Amino acid sequence: MIDITDLESRKYDFHKTNIGDLYFFKDFFIAELNEGINITFENFYEASILIKKYYEDRPFGFISNRKNSYSIDVNDANLYQEAFPNLKAYAIVVYSSLSERIYEIENHFFKFNRKAFKTLDEAIDWVEGILSK
Repeated sequence: MIDITDLESRKYDFHKTNIGDLYFFKDFFIAELNEGINITFENFYEASILIKKYYEDRPFGFISNRKNSYSIDVNDANLYQEAFPNLKAYAIVVYSSLSERIYEIENHFFKFNRKAFKTLDEAIDWVEGILSK
C-alpha cells in the first residue's frame, strides 16, 4: 500500500486488480503491481478499462511505485502506446539497483515520456509538472 501521507488531502479511488493495487487521482494514477507477476497487454486489460474510465481522452500520468519485483513483456510495448496515446508522463519509482537496470532495459522498447525516481514524491512532482505544461 502506498504511503499517502502527502496525498491525504487529495481525493483518490482505490482498486485491487488482478495485477496489483491501483490508486486513481484526478490527473494520474499510481500502480503497485504484484510481486513476481509478468505484465502482458492481455493481463493488463482490467487496468486498461479503469484507465479509460477515469481519464477518457484527457492527458494523464502513470506512476509505477515499483516496491515489488515484476516483469513487463516488452514485446507488447507498441500495444500500450497505441492504447494510451494520452499518457503524457510515465514515472517509475525504483528502490534497488536491479529495478533501475530493468527500467533502463524497458526504456529501449517504450516510447512514452518515462523517467525513474528514487521517491514517490519526486515522481509525483515530475508527473504534475509535465501535465501542467
